Amino acid sequence: MAGLLRSLRRRILTPNIAETKLAVRGFHVKDEAARELLEKIGEIFLTGFAYAVESGTTAEAEERLEQIPERFRGFAYEGAGMGFAILDCVTFGDLRRVRSLLAGRGERHNYMIYVGIGWAMARLPRFLWPKSDTLDPLLLWLVHDGYGFHQAYFHTDRYVRQQRPETGFGWPAGQEAYARRAIDQGIGRALWFVGGTDAEQTVKLIESFPRERHADLYAGTGLATTYAGGATEDELLWLRHQAGAHLPQLAQGSAFAAEARIRAGLLVPHTRQATQIICGATAEQAAETCSKTRPDSSLPGELPAFEIWRQRIADAFVSLGGVTP
Repeated sequence: MAGLLRSLRRRILTPNIAETKLAVRGFHVKDEAARELLEKIGEIFLTGFAYAVESGTTAEAEERLEQIPERFRGFAYEGAGMGFAILDCVTFGDLRRVRSLLAGRGERHNYMIYVGIGWAMARLPRFLWPKSDTLDPLLLWLVHDGYGFHQAYFHTDRYVRQQRPETGFGWPAGQEAYARRAIDQGIGRALWFVGGTDAEQTVKLIESFPRERHADLYAGTGLATTYAGGATEDELLWLRHQAGAHLPQLAQGSAFAAEARIRAGLLVPHTRQATQIICGATAEQAAETCSKTRPDSSLPGELPAFEIWRQRIADAFVSLGGVTP
């Protein structure tokens, strides 16, 4: 009976895979290989989500998540983060399942799981949102990244074509100004998908936004380009050149992606190539830069420690000479 209920829960909660098709989304199609890549990522994300909502325990879900191929496993954990967060929030579970996932093998995928929480919040009414003080104060801004990605991916007209900024987010309390910036980082990541992994299309989308939003959008694009892949060497070189004054932010996002993949043991060739071109460093060096510059989460100041971290990473690549703004 329990297995039947979990199977029913999966059918009710799991989004339709058709929603990830580029034709349905109206996204740019660069070529067949790019279309297959982006649709495969969407499929694996939903697979991870389904594993979470139909599993009896987080350990059971982990066993299945670990069978996903390395290139796509992080996306499965991101989907699982969303699935467990939804289950926790609708049952007022105070992110109990999410914390259990983070305490196990999911700890290596903590960045992706935090992003998945943001996906869940985008699908839930605000009274069900988790309390921000239950999360790591440094990493909680990745929740906003996930929220921003979701909104740009599923509500592309409003968030990308009309470029309407998020207002009244108010989570955490009193941090609305930076919340908008963190959401933009997720929107920038989504632009790589909306643009079909086409560097020229993605840059056109970024440049169509108000200039004050470009830095965070380029950071998100750098992360997606490096983590998801889909670009040739020539496209990466062109993207690096076009970023111009925002190259340090593009590199910061790329370094975050390298850190996330190396931390999870999922380093793949396209990540190595992207960090070498965008950051002027190896993936290992980029990840080490993230580790060395990581601040204490309680760092005082007007800006969140997360933003201080991002600035330190960007500045480090400039100082090393691999990035010239």
